[in-house]
Amino acid sequence: MVSFEDTKVAFAGKSDADLRQARLLFQLLSKPELVSMGSKLSSWALQAGLPVKGLIKKTIFRQFVGGETIEACEPVIRALGSHRTGTILDYSVEGQNNEASFDKSTDEIIRTVVRAAGEERIPFAVFKTTGIASKDLLEKVSLGQNLLSADTAAWQRVQNRVERIFLAAQDHSVPVLIDAEESWLQGAIDFLAEQMMRRFNTQIPLAVTTIQLYRHDRLEYVKSLHQKAESEGFFIGAKLVRGAYMEKERERAAAKGYPDPIQPNREATDRDFDAACTYCLQNHHRIHSVLGTHNEASCLKAVAQMAALGLPSNAPAVWFAQLLGMSDHISFNLANQGYHVAKYVPYGPVKELLPYMERRARENTSVRGQTGRELALIHKELQRRHKDVPAGPRPSRT
Repeated sequence: MVSFEDTKVAFAGKSDADLRQARLLFQLLSKPELVSMGSKLSSWALQAGLPVKGLIKKTIFRQFVGGETIEACEPVIRALGSHRTGTILDYSVEGQNNEASFDKSTDEIIRTVVRAAGEERIPFAVFKTTGIASKDLLEKVSLGQNLLSADTAAWQRVQNRVERIFLAAQDHSVPVLIDAEESWLQGAIDFLAEQMMRRFNTQIPLAVTTIQLYRHDRLEYVKSLHQKAESEGFFIGAKLVRGAYMEKERERAAAKGYPDPIQPNREATDRDFDAACTYCLQNHHRIHSVLGTHNEASCLKAVAQMAALGLPSNAPAVWFAQLLGMSDHISFNLANQGYHVAKYVPYGPVKELLPYMERRARENTSVRGQTGRELALIHKELQRRHKDVPAGPRPSRT
């Protein structure tokens, strides 16, 4: 029986000092005004060359990032492995919008594939398509606009980069996750993902697309993709997530006057996420799932569904995934019960990872109950270790 209340398992690798530092960080992240001000000041200080890199590395970088290079992530890979939890090395540099940086990112993604080869502790590689292609180009392709000759050439280079990544994945037998992005870019990403699934998923699902269930059309997309896979004879790799761009999506839809692609409320998102999980698990012979969620109720429902279908906890077609520095009580307790679990481990230079860290900080302030849950669990563990610690807030479930 899986329980997410066992803080001894969740924080076994953390010292008291680690827990107190994490507690302070999450207390700061619970205050949106501080997050906003801190993000602006950090960006300004780094751009101005002020000596703040060390402070950033000791705080938010340490909590949510593996290191500045693949090699620097080795201690995190080992630590997660000691909890029977895998690492997904995620080169999280953003905003480098030129062809040279796209080629550099492609080379780095392939390095993560090579590092994962034959390594049980690194079950997947991952990339964001905006790391290897311009947003403007992805939007044009997604909208079906006529491409100029320069755009056509650029789009061919994007397809060549994706092909290089998956040829490496095939050579090294490493599945690669393709992260989802904003709805106005996602059509092009879906096209690339489906092309890679048709070509490389004939034996095992090397190409894994990401489906954001906060979009009201995505449950039907899962089902239609399954029909294509059945008729064309390829396997689906599907990472299911709720989604990360809600405010931006709503604002853009309102500004441009097109229908809002986002679910009307949180309950509808939860409903479709759980329905998509059930659908994928029921069709596990064709669909291999990565359930990317920090929601305890959804994890427990998936565990129950696996049991009802007779799937063992270590079924190769089912993985759970969370972000480094968050929801260790879910990750490590699932792993402790034999389920396949992996953590996204972002890495890259501090300055170039600042956009990622800012987004992570903002998400912690906006996800309902996330920061409060983290704080309550940390306090509960400190109280378990030291009986003289006063009672803290009651842990709430996200």
